[in-house]
Order: sequence, then structure tokens, then C-alpha cells
Amino acid sequence: MNPPLISSSWHQVLAAEFDKPYFHQLQDFVSAERQTQTIFPPATDVFAAFELTPYEHVRVLLLGQDPYHGDNQAHGLCFSVNPGIKIPPSLVNIYKELKTDLDLQIPNHGYLVPWAQQGILMLNAVLTVRAHTPNSHKDKGWETFTDAVITKVNQKTEPVVFVLWGAYAQKKLKLIDTSRHLVMQSAHPSPLSARNGFFGSKPFSAINTALKSRGTEIDWQLCDL
Repeated sequence: MNPPLISSSWHQVLAAEFDKPYFHQLQDFVSAERQTQTIFPPATDVFAAFELTPYEHVRVLLLGQDPYHGDNQAHGLCFSVNPGIKIPPSLVNIYKELKTDLDLQIPNHGYLVPWAQQGILMLNAVLTVRAHTPNSHKDKGWETFTDAVITKVNQKTEPVVFVLWGAYAQKKLKLIDTSRHLVMQSAHPSPLSARNGFFGSKPFSAINTALKSRGTEIDWQLCDL
């Protein structure tokens, strides 16, 4: 877990965070955990979202909560899993809505890197987790760091689309200037809540409608691997 793994633009934007005591304590905590526990994602993937989506390229911020805690699932992007891994239930529902919304082919994998490469910052609020132990790195400092990330994205001069699925993500609304940025809120895509407002919300077409006014859009179609 090493700040230089973050792309240079993010390193510049977040330099002040790396110098704060909480971040040093967080580094020490995660390093100690890795000595005795299996921690996901691997150290080289903790900041993958920042590497794939440099600060100047962020057009959309999609907020998740906790990394996947199963073997070989998490690789640093919210909702995404490594190639060859079974598609998790929340992502199954995201794909169902993608099919309903834009009539796109559902891919045979859950690897969402092409979305990140198009300017979607796929940010979990907590960036590490102990294997098979959800929320085990909650309240250790990651939330302070990722709140700072959301604040920095909010400070971008060009409008950004913030996607807040579920009550946890929607608590971050206070960090966003809704007079300058578009915020899309709905139920979380998990099987527990998807039928209570996620299905039918058509987030993908809505994001593209917002981006088209600036002459751009996301190609949501993921090719099979």
C-alpha cells in the first residue's frame, strides 16, 4: 500500500492527504493486517481506480462501499471482479438494468475496466478488506481518504455525474455541490433492494444524456472475454 502507485495527477491532487496522521496510521494498519491475514485486493490493486481514471479524465464517479471479500474477486474497482470470476449478484442486476435500459449484450464476465478507462471513477468508500470478512476494514481511515477524493472531484471545474446507489452512498451527498454537478440516486443494485427502485431507473442512458451536452458519452457495451 504505497501512495506512489496512484497516477501522477491524483498524487498531486491528494498530496496533502498522504501527509496527514490518519493516512500514516491507515498505512500501518493495512501493512500489519497483511502480515497475518489475507487482504483483498492485492497491494498492487488497492489504488487501481485512480490509475485507470486519472483526475483530469473523471467524468462520472460511481460509489461503492466495501471491496468484494471472496478469493480473487476484488481488483480495486467497485462492483468489478477479475476475469474468470463468477459475476456477483449486484453486478448481475447492474447488467440486467443495462440490458433493459440500452438493450446491450450482457457480457460473460464482470471485469469493468473499460468503463474506468472512459472516465468513470469506480470508487469504493473502503479500499481494503480481510478475506471472507465484510466490513473488516471499516472505520480505519479509508472513509476519511475517500471523502477527500469525493471532495476533490466535486472541486473540478467541469460538471461530473455522481452516481449514488443505496443509502450508504447517498450519505455522501453532503460533499457534492448539486448546483454544479448532476447526482443520480436510486436503490442499490443488490438483490435485497434492486426491486425497490434500482430496476427501471435507467442510469446508463441518463448518464449519457448528461454527458452528451458536453459532446461525449460512455460506450457501455462490454465485449466478451
